Order: sequence, then C-alpha cells, then structure tokens
Amino acid sequence: MPRKGMRTIFFKPSPPDSAVRPATSMRGGDPFADTLMAERIVSAESLIEKWAVDSEPSPSSSTSRYASAAYLFREGRHEAELYLSSVKDLHSAMLHCIGEDSNSGGITRAHELLQIAVRRLSKEFHQILSSHLPYPDHAESVSSRSSQTSTLSSVSDFEYESEDELPTKRSAAEPVMQEEERVPNAAVSNLKAIADCMIDCGYGKECIEVYKIVRKSVVDEELYHLGFERPIDPWKMQKMDWEVLEVKVTSWLSAAKPAVQTLFYGEKVLCDQVFIAASASFRESVFSHVAQDAALALFGFAEGAAKAIKRSPERIFHLLDLYQAVANLWPDINSIFSSTVMSAVRSHAINSLIKLGEAVRVTLGNFESAMQKDSSKQSAVPSGGVHPLTRYVMSYLALLADYGGVLTDILADWPVGGSPKHLGFPGSYFASCDSAASVAAGDSKASAIFAWLVLVLLCKLDVKAERYKDVALSYLFLANNLQYVVDKVARSNLRHLLGEHWVEKHESKVKLYASNYERMGWSKVFSLLADLTVKISSGQAKESLRKFNAALEEVQAKQAGWTVPDQKLRDEIASSLAEKLVPAYRRLYDSCPRGDSVVKFAPDDLDNYLAGMLRAAGAGGGSASVSTAASRSSSHWPSPVGQGKEGSLRKARAGRV
Repeated sequence: MPRKGMRTIFFKPSPPDSAVRPATSMRGGDPFADTLMAERIVSAESLIEKWAVDSEPSPSSSTSRYASAAYLFREGRHEAELYLSSVKDLHSAMLHCIGEDSNSGGITRAHELLQIAVRRLSKEFHQILSSHLPYPDHAESVSSRSSQTSTLSSVSDFEYESEDELPTKRSAAEPVMQEEERVPNAAVSNLKAIADCMIDCGYGKECIEVYKIVRKSVVDEELYHLGFERPIDPWKMQKMDWEVLEVKVTSWLSAAKPAVQTLFYGEKVLCDQVFIAASASFRESVFSHVAQDAALALFGFAEGAAKAIKRSPERIFHLLDLYQAVANLWPDINSIFSSTVMSAVRSHAINSLIKLGEAVRVTLGNFESAMQKDSSKQSAVPSGGVHPLTRYVMSYLALLADYGGVLTDILADWPVGGSPKHLGFPGSYFASCDSAASVAAGDSKASAIFAWLVLVLLCKLDVKAERYKDVALSYLFLANNLQYVVDKVARSNLRHLLGEHWVEKHESKVKLYASNYERMGWSKVFSLLADLTVKISSGQAKESLRKFNAALEEVQAKQAGWTVPDQKLRDEIASSLAEKLVPAYRRLYDSCPRGDSVVKFAPDDLDNYLAGMLRAAGAGGGSASVSTAASRSSSHWPSPVGQGKEGSLRKARAGRV
C-alpha cells in the first residue's frame, strides 16, 4: 500500500485551543521534546515489536511467528487498549517534536515503529471487517432516519489532499445514532477504536481503503447468497427464454427485501458506527463506495425486467410483483440512500417504478384489445353454460384485484372517462358502481378500469348470446355467465373495487335473465295450466294432464343438454318453476281418479322432478359441453382457465410472495 511523505503523515490540524509555536532558529533542538520522544519510544517499542507483522517472518523469531498467527484484538481487551494508547502517545510525541523543530534522531525510529503499528492495525481492521458481523434488526424506525440523514451533505468521489479533511470531532448539529440502531457487537467497538487511531495518526486513507474493499466484497457476497447474481446486461435479459428470466425474477423478489432492509441498512448503520467521529458527508461517501454499485445493480435489474418481460396477460403478475416490491421498499430506499452522493440509487428505483408501471398499463391495454378482438362468430357454448371467455377474464380480474392498491398508483395517469383505448363509459354504467363519484373525481382509477373491463366482457357476452337460435337458451346463457361474473366479484377483492351496489344490481339482472328463460322456455307448459278454474271435471282434468305431460316431455327433450352449473341459481330456477306449476298441477291431480294411467306424478314428485332435471343437466352434460365448446371455439382464451390456468397463476403468485 503506498505510503505518504513525512509531511503528509504527520500533518495534523492543531486543536483550536492551542497555538503552534513558530519555528525556532535554534539548531540544537528542544531537550524536553527529545526526552519525551525517547520515553515514548521505550514505552511503545516492545509492545509494537511484539505484534509486528512481517511479510517474511524469520524462522528464528518466535515473536514474529506468534504475531503472524495471532490477532491482537482476540487476545484481550486490555492489551489492545494499551497498544492503541501507545501508538497514539508515540504519534503525539512525534507531532510535539516537529512543532518544536527538534532534530532528534528519535523521530526516525518513532516513524519506523508507527509504520509497524499501522501494518498491524490494518491487518486487524481487515480481519474484523471480514468476519461475520451481525446486522441490526430492521426496526420500524428505519424510515425515521430520513429526518436525521437529511442533514447529510454530499461529497464527490473520495479524495483527500490532507488529513484536515478527516475531522476528528462530530459537530453538535450532527445527529446521534439511536440506541436500537447500534450493532450489538464488541467487534464494532474494536473497529471504531482502530479507525479512530489510524485517522488520528494520519493514516485515514489507508483505513478507508481497507474498509471499502472489504465491505464491498461482503456486500457482493451477501447478495449472491440471497440469490441475486449481478451484473445482468439489459440486452441479455431481453434475449433470455421466459423460463430462465422467470427464475431470475423470482430470485430477485426473494432477495430485494432482505437486501434493502438488512444488508444495505446494516452496512449503513455499521459505517455510521465505525466512523461516528467523522462528518456526515464523510460517512456517506464511504457508504456509497461500499453499497452503491450493488444497489444500482439491484434496482437496475427491476428496470431491465420491465423491458424484458413480454406484455402478455399472464405475465402482468410478475410486473406487479416487481412494482409492489420496489414500492413497498421505497421508504427504506429513500432513507438509507438519502444523501446526494447516493441520488443515482434513488433514481434507479424511481425509474424502475416508472418502467414497470408503463409495462403494466400496456399489458392491460393488450388484455382489453384481446377481449375486443374476440370474434363473435365463434360458436356459443351448446349447453348455455359458462363461456371460456367468461372464466378466463373473471379469473384473471379476480387475481388482478388482489393488487388493487398497487394498480391504483399505476393507473393514476389513465384517462378518467375511458379505457386505455379512450373508449368512453356509458353514463348508465357509472350509476351501477358505488364508486361512481370517486371514479368521476379521479379518486379510484383502478375501480374505473376494472368496471370498464367487466363491461367489455358483458358486451361480448351479449353478442355471443345472439348466436343462439333458441331465445330461451340465450337467456339461460346470459343468466349462467352473469351469475359466474357476479360470484367472482362477490368472492374476491373485486367486490371492494366495484362496490356492493354493483353486486346487487347485477344479481337482479341475473334474476331477470332467469325469469326470461322461464317465460320463453316454459311458456307452453304455463299456458296449459293458466286457464284452470277452481272446479274441474274428471274428464277435463285427465285431458289437461295428458296435454301437460306431453308439453313437459317436449320441454325435457328440447332442454336435455342445457346446463345450470351454479347450484344457487339452479335451485332458484327450480323453486320458481315449482311455485308456478305445482299448485295448478295439484288441482288437476286432485280432480283425477287415483291410479289412472294419465297421472305420472304426484305433486311432490313434480317438484323433485323439476329440480332433478336441472341438477342432472348441471352435473351431467354441462362440464363436457363446456370443455368441448372451449376446445373448438376459443382460440384466444385457454379452455382450462377456470381450473388449470387459474391454479397455475395462483401457484406462481404464491411462490413469489
């Protein structure tokens, strides 16, 4: 390690309460200074020689062999303190001799001993810094450090021309570290003592170089153990296979929080403790050399991932996880890297949020476009069940709703009155949202976007319903699909975004569709029972029952493949049909002779028959019909959305949380 000239080594600013005597013109030197120097050499020589660090120790020197293998600060606190005191006293005597213009030859010997001592202290400093130093627990008060560190002034690259730039006293205006922020380890006390001694003796640069090299290496190693490998060029990320990039994103998500809240925070605290006697700007400069490159690489990855991840709907969750991780860590980032010299780290973090937000918005726009482009000429679900588009979109939106808070931040810049494509909301649609006023005021952009995307889906379902030739089946299709939409909203965070009024209004719409299905699909059966009088002859009853049985069989044959997958909706339809049919049928039943062949059902049996017919459709051909329709009618939307796709998305998301 390069050494300084004699002037630089021994230069020390004089304390403000002392005055340096002018150089004397006497040639013989000051006897008192010479005596003081001799006494200090005698006092320090044996201890310094004992712990001398020789590059090539002599085989005959037991002291050198011992010193090379042992460490001073492991031998006991007393001897270490005595060693530091001896070194400081020796340096103080040298300064006194220089101030008195002494020509004593003892200065040369003292300089030699000081060089030996500095080599020993550098080795001790390196050894302790390289050992496992426990980081302090990340306290909730870490963000409160911003109020303290805001007083830190910035400095340029660490260069000092003289030791007067290494202050030895803390300004009264500088903050004192809180007790819970101190690393509870005796090693830190040793580091501080060594640093103070080396700086006081004019070897501040050497001390800082050792600190920067060792701790920078520790930071890199810790990041590697956390699972973050650096550096990764952005252009390489864009060429990575998705499977490879996904693994790296998952590893980054696991590493980001401990890296910021434990590693960088711990290094910040350690630096502040070791160099507590120095100025705030000095400490920030040292910390920047230790942590800045690693921090830039960490947040540079997030920014690069925003560019590399393709804008397909399924990958939006990776973008959101990255955004959420950086956003949640921002208070810590802003506190730990608060100084001007670390502004590049803050800029990288902010840029990553900007890029990730842009990527999310583009991906949502692509998702809407895919819905808009879904061809209405595709075959409708033959059973009238839930369309694959409905399953996919609602499963997707339900997962997105878990990121409601993050999306509110990301979507803040989108136009209030429309989607990414600037398509306007119908005025009547806002009336169905509890958040209508807040959407209009711009308080809940996420609610507006979710409302729009659901509306796009419902409009597409209206078009698909028109593909059915049977009007009753089209209404059943609308009832089934809207029931699925409402159920997804009610059972997810979409309920909080769209509001209770939205749910209630669309539940009423489901009942309206179901009522229209009954009216159109069972009209012939209803008409046969509508004109019955209170009293009816046996012959009339038998004839009416014969027509009723024929109409019921016709409905059963026509609706054999129809399905009502939702049990609640199925029970409601069955109950509604029973309320309309069973009382009138009971009058016919009571008017017919018992045992007549025309009587096929008792009134209670008809009730069970109606429920069973709908239940059989829902449990039987329904699932097969849905899967079959999905395989041949949905090129944009994967068929196993409600099961495999949703399950895989949840599993992937759970692995990243």
